[in-house]
Amino acid sequence: MRRCPLCHSTQTHLLLQDKKRCFYICQTCWLTFADANSHLPPAAEKQRYGRSRIASKQRHLSQFILPLLTQIQQQQNGSLTGLNFGRVLDQTSLETIESAGHTFKQYDPFFAPDHETLKQEYDFICCYRVFEHFQYPIKEWSLLTRLLKPGGWLAISTPLLIDLEGFAKWHYKNNLTHVSFYQRQTFEYLASNSDFELLFAAKDLVLMQKTS
Repeated sequence: MRRCPLCHSTQTHLLLQDKKRCFYICQTCWLTFADANSHLPPAAEKQRYGRSRIASKQRHLSQFILPLLTQIQQQQNGSLTGLNFGRVLDQTSLETIESAGHTFKQYDPFFAPDHETLKQEYDFICCYRVFEHFQYPIKEWSLLTRLLKPGGWLAISTPLLIDLEGFAKWHYKNNLTHVSFYQRQTFEYLASNSDFELLFAAKDLVLMQKTS
């Protein structure tokens, strides 16, 4: 039995053991997580993580952030202060956001480790394909909760686990840097146990709003 790295529950059981890793599922928050003994060391994780910086991945990131910003502007007037957490947006997209009068900071533990960005609050935070990399997601969840202003928006892109029976064949688990997998129920749990409202959760998009 393993303690859940998100809710700290001991109500977990083995879901799958393959040739490389063991995966457990929490019956409290419904997080599926890889055994900590199989986590990659930081140097190996950085090497694998760096592959996401290729041009095609950058386009996916900008296609996630820019429409989201447009949606938020429809709900909240004036200039916004945002944070891109866990990735680095290309300079052209960054200039597009800033030319619209917004402030947009970026934090990436490997490629933009500016801890000053973690000392202020934001109107919105984007997390594009980073939640699955969190080895101890309660740590990042607590940080994101602190960084977001009341009424602020948290947008998460991570493929939701929707078929437990098919987990063994799910290709997404084969990337060794992917260690945490979320169901819709996981985000429902987080919302009900924090100051967040879950607005949307389907496929690979989760949208939450901090209520206070």
